[in-house]
Amino acid sequence: MNYWLVKSEPAAYAWAQFVKDGQAAWTGVRNYQARLNLRAMKSGDLVCFYHSVTEKQIVGVARVARTAYPDPTATEGDWSCVDLVPVHPLKVPVPLAAIKRDPALKDLKLVRQSRLSVTPLTAAEFKRLLELGG
Repeated sequence: MNYWLVKSEPAAYAWAQFVKDGQAAWTGVRNYQARLNLRAMKSGDLVCFYHSVTEKQIVGVARVARTAYPDPTATEGDWSCVDLVPVHPLKVPVPLAAIKRDPALKDLKLVRQSRLSVTPLTAAEFKRLLELGG
């Protein structure tokens, strides 16, 4: 199993809406590295859902339900998306400030490549984030 982190602006698509929808195509990614990360996702992989911009915190865990397929929102180019389903919210959101303070998370791509919207996590990073989230 692999682990991932995806970012979404809560004003555009929040965790609460994701839960209400029950499933979402993760569309609109227009960065080549993030596209490669989407294409590397496998069914069943677990995903941390991060509210970016205003909240800057991990709020829940999702699962990859469908592997990469052509992004229907792309009007040009070779872009991909995956389908995600919510698994559970974190008991306590994990803010970016706490992530940055934690030595176990010093190499987290969220910190080192902050503009990337889809990033891999190691099993140890994923486990630590869940510990911080209660």
